[in-house]
Amino acid sequence: MEPFNIKIEHGKKEITLTILPDDKGYFKVIYYGGILGAIYFDGHNWEQVPPADVIAGDLPMYEPDPAHDDHEGLSLTEYLVERAGREIDLYLEEHI
Repeated sequence: MEPFNIKIEHGKKEITLTILPDDKGYFKVIYYGGILGAIYFDGHNWEQVPPADVIAGDLPMYEPDPAHDDHEGLSLTEYLVERAGREIDLYLEEHI
């Protein structure tokens, strides 16, 4: 499966996240070229993959850059896991 983009509300802004499906069954969540983390569907809910279990590959882990006002200081919170999971579900329904 190819990477795809989703948009979610974060605070008063809409942000774009890139979703990179992984062959281990989870989805890496990418923001500004860095990995925020990874999520998976456990059959009932979207859950965060423990950070130590996320294989970064060629991408760095996301580090907030205070020098760029357009970057949100994001972390993979429960809210982001749920919102991203919901958007992944919608994408998959339309494209698979």
